[in-house]
Amino acid sequence: MSTPITLSIAGSDSGGGAGIQADIKAISATGGYACTVITATTAQNTLGVTDVHPIPLAHIEAQLDAVFTDLNIQAVKIGMLADSDIIKVVAKKLRQYQPKQVVLDPVMVATSGDMLLQDSAIETLKTELLPLVTVITPNLPEAAALLGCDTPTSQEAALALIPALKLLPTAAVLLKGGHLADTAESVDWLITQEQLISYASPRIETKNTHGTGCTLSSALASFLAQGFDLPSATQQAKEYISQAIAHADQLDIGQGYGPVNHFYTFAQHS
Repeated sequence: MSTPITLSIAGSDSGGGAGIQADIKAISATGGYACTVITATTAQNTLGVTDVHPIPLAHIEAQLDAVFTDLNIQAVKIGMLADSDIIKVVAKKLRQYQPKQVVLDPVMVATSGDMLLQDSAIETLKTELLPLVTVITPNLPEAAALLGCDTPTSQEAALALIPALKLLPTAAVLLKGGHLADTAESVDWLITQEQLISYASPRIETKNTHGTGCTLSSALASFLAQGFDLPSATQQAKEYISQAIAHADQLDIGQGYGPVNHFYTFAQHS
């Protein structure tokens, strides 16, 4: 049986809680092997992002060629892409190598509120990448940015986005409802043309949620790489991120929004 390999295409978080670093942790913790293509480096910690440095396009392309021509990549997770030119390079290589499963986390805003995607790149993301992916995983602010509308502040308003989300040029959308802080449960919705599936978990009171989107999307890609279908992989990923958040306060990392506990199962056994 071949090792389930998941490629993360994303930015580096120098604080270790999000981005490539979170992706490697999540893929490893959920039973996969992680390889990476770094699109940008950030000067970042639990308090925020102070600088972003995009990687030269030729080097991004070289990284993509290096991993795709050697490794049997079963799934791809895409995170921070920074600008339109990087999006176009990634889209070109996805068309060339045609991986089986692609999860796109449309990273636009960090937990701290810092913008991570240029406004001009949002349209490029929609036209170049969305048609190539298995599922996109926007939170409510990201879904609003994709649709050009206000961010929903209630579950009813979130559900009202579904018809517009179905019109996006992608096969499926996992809409994450974690920003609805006044609800007892954190509910996500898997939206396809044929079905709507809800995934609920108890809401956990903690400020240590840095990297949740990166972690969920990477876990989802990891489970897809292992052969789970999309609804089952989503359920597994939802359970994993919920437990990683539930155990986040076991860590003492930084002065701001700390990371989730990717390796909570190992801590339980120690």
